[in-house]
Amino acid sequence: MQRLGLLLFVALIAVIPLLPGLSVFWITLLDNIGLAALVAMGLVLLTGVGGLTSFGQAAFCGFGAYTSAVLTTKFGFNPWAALPVALAVTGLAAVVLGLVTVRLSGHFLPLGTIAWGISLYYLFGKIELLGRHDGISGVPPLSLFGWSLIEPQAVYYVIWGFVVLAAILTTNLLDSRAGRAIRALRGGRVAAEAFGIEPARVKLIVFVYAALLAGLSGWLYAHVQRAVNPTPFGINAGIEYLFMAVVGGAGQIWGAVVGASLVILLKDALQRIVPALFGTAAQYETIVFGVLLVAILQGARDGLWPRIVALFPKGAPAPVDRDAAPLPGRQKAKAEPLLAVTAARKTFGGLVAVNDVSFQVKRGEIVALIGPNGAGKSTTFNLITGVLPITAGDVVFAGRPIGGERPQAIAGLGIARSFQHVKLLPEMSVLDNVALGAHLRGQAGVMRGLFRLDRAEETRLIGEAARQIARVGLADHMHKPAGSLALGQQRIVEIARALCLDPDLLLLDEPAAGLRHLEKAALSELLRHLRSQGVSVLLVEHDMGFVMNLTDHIVVLDFGTKIAEGPPAAIKQNPAVLAAYLGAPE
Repeated sequence: MQRLGLLLFVALIAVIPLLPGLSVFWITLLDNIGLAALVAMGLVLLTGVGGLTSFGQAAFCGFGAYTSAVLTTKFGFNPWAALPVALAVTGLAAVVLGLVTVRLSGHFLPLGTIAWGISLYYLFGKIELLGRHDGISGVPPLSLFGWSLIEPQAVYYVIWGFVVLAAILTTNLLDSRAGRAIRALRGGRVAAEAFGIEPARVKLIVFVYAALLAGLSGWLYAHVQRAVNPTPFGINAGIEYLFMAVVGGAGQIWGAVVGASLVILLKDALQRIVPALFGTAAQYETIVFGVLLVAILQGARDGLWPRIVALFPKGAPAPVDRDAAPLPGRQKAKAEPLLAVTAARKTFGGLVAVNDVSFQVKRGEIVALIGPNGAGKSTTFNLITGVLPITAGDVVFAGRPIGGERPQAIAGLGIARSFQHVKLLPEMSVLDNVALGAHLRGQAGVMRGLFRLDRAEETRLIGEAARQIARVGLADHMHKPAGSLALGQQRIVEIARALCLDPDLLLLDEPAAGLRHLEKAALSELLRHLRSQGVSVLLVEHDMGFVMNLTDHIVVLDFGTKIAEGPPAAIKQNPAVLAAYLGAPE
């Protein structure tokens, strides 16, 4: 279905310039839409998919445009020979800016992009080599096989060829191991790191990729307009590009084309209609433009592309090969105990959250960590998985100290986890969410993803995810958005995702919360089966019936301090546990 849609789009693009009576004005407008769509497509990936808001993409257009303009007018470069240099300069600038920008979070991130967007605009206007605010004129047009592409109709196919190519490559990227890592950014740093993803590295990759698309657009702009000055690369243009990505549909690749078309056509129409209605004494176009965009977003908050797609029948999901060759198994740890927590301590200022807690988890054992709310159970989980640095004490896994390791390294050793508050990507399918858990068991990177050289590995990764989904009893929900499932089912999806890591130790934070009786029974059976296969389980749970009937050993915390540990039978009778947590009969 997607291939058919692409073919129809390419056919439409090819036919448009051949329509009788179509003026040069409309072809020029379509050229401008294509140039803007390239930048918006990068923002779809950066902002809509990766969750990184940028107002400065127009500046990257400037890097591409000015580099090519200087090389072709002052050093005699052929425009095509200037393209790789323009992209290299843009990419280098993106790396330098990205190393600073992607480390920001919250409102500081968009503010940072505004800051360097404004700075670069004024920088372009101050450099003598770039012609200051007058810019560079006489930029040569593109040529192909000796044919000058100086006319709008001639360059039209080059621009839209790049748009189609960028859309295909971006689609390929998102449908890959690297693409799932990019989408995982919206789930937050903690969740991404738990699967072995390096958020800072992935953010930088998507930042540079979006900048390269903007640089490509800038290179084309320079040779289409044949003159370059700072005006098109200011913060106002950056805001417009972001509007295009959001209006078209944040996270929707082809929404970039829809958004660019709408914004540019709307601006053009308003520049002709509004003065005719209100006269030219005051410029009301910008006001009307802003009001209309707000109205569109109110009516289609997810953008226009999802509304367009909903008009057509939904194709069947791609078949999943559950019989694909299994991924290489993890080398199982031999040391005993598998996990040893010794005098672990965590303080937040003067607050002692975990107070010299010690316990062990042996291979093939299910251990429960119980206690009242605020006892320090989830904090202990975070110390084991590297989410929080340990203040004092030791955490040793398979004979190796891991107290100071990063979460990605700890996941790589074979420790997988679920979360107290479910951390799934609700708009992604259950299958893609679970496949994130196998991230460390794959090797394919961005370049292999872009050119679909990762298909053999991808088949194995998706096959592994499908097998784990079937293993936990959710095969019928595989292709549904994870956010459409009930809370209890989402917790089971998290367990399937953790199992994709092929872990030695499984940390489950309240896995039975939200489950019905039969679902809890099925979960108990699954955990017993994992125990029989040598997988150790450490769980936090408040359902004492579930805990007492399942676990081999129980550790009880109260106010961050261990008050008891032992087999379930002993814990049931322990006076300190009865008084602090379980309650004693009158």
